[in-house]
Amino acid sequence: MTVSMRIGTRKSTMALAQTEEIARRLLVVAPELDVEIVKFDPVGDRDQTSNLLRHGGKGGAFVGEIRAAVRAGTLQAAMHSLKDMPGNEDTPGLVIGAALVRDPPTDALVLRDGVTLEDLRRARGEGFKIGTNAVRRAAYARRLFPAIEVIHFRGAADTRVRKLDGCEMQRLPGGGEVGPADALIMARSGLERVGLAHRIAHDFSIEEMLPAAGQGIVAVECAASDWATRRYLSLIDDPAARLCCDAEREVLWVLNGHCNSPIAAYSIISGHDMSMTASVLDEAGGHFIEVTRSGPADRPRELGRAVGLDLLHKGAGEIIERSRPEP
Repeated sequence: MTVSMRIGTRKSTMALAQTEEIARRLLVVAPELDVEIVKFDPVGDRDQTSNLLRHGGKGGAFVGEIRAAVRAGTLQAAMHSLKDMPGNEDTPGLVIGAALVRDPPTDALVLRDGVTLEDLRRARGEGFKIGTNAVRRAAYARRLFPAIEVIHFRGAADTRVRKLDGCEMQRLPGGGEVGPADALIMARSGLERVGLAHRIAHDFSIEEMLPAAGQGIVAVECAASDWATRRYLSLIDDPAARLCCDAEREVLWVLNGHCNSPIAAYSIISGHDMSMTASVLDEAGGHFIEVTRSGPADRPRELGRAVGLDLLHKGAGEIIERSRPEP
């Protein structure tokens, strides 16, 4: 008997590639499924000029409309990049049904033609512009290249590289333009998904630039009460990715961070143990707090909670509050 499953996703090249991977995995373990991919054009993709805060952060900009369709029952599941899912708020009625095997979690540097890595390293980046919309990447970039100018740069992964190569100016949220960029900081996994890994000029190590919580993990969300869908999704759930997902999102929950908070968290599993490093930075990259802890791998939330509380004890709450937008 054929069973239908409609999965919602953003229509960007990367999001579609991620969702097609979900469909492939499902059909391997459940050939009776008829998987339909439903494309969305959320407000965060339609408006590539405004600051994401205008649309309620990443959750409102990229996740909200697809989640609403799952709650309404018009979709059985939704694909999200885990790092785009708010970790500091409840999602009543929804659960993460599957976390796929983690892709490379690191960030990478993409350079415009004629610019070299040595150019950026010389004089710590003086005179160069690096484009990103992620406050975490911006904060780390300012620590690594104190003399650079970080500029607002949004768009799908392949679109951003095209704009970089075309030396396009970027419209600012409040009006005016900035640019062109000399380099971009992007997720390695995203570049791989859209076939642009060959453009990577430098892979930032975990020590240089700690990833965002959940970076590299594709999450599939569904209704908590939809047990049939949850059963199918459990067949493609990766245990290691799930444990890392739970640990890193617990840090976000404890810190009550928002999309303007430069927060990073990354965990790794070795045997029965899990270690996690998390950090909080101010947007200028000058004030930096980092914590590393280890614990049993089968108790990820406890480890994430302990790391989050350590960060708060060291003053992370004050940094986060200073970065919180005024109501």
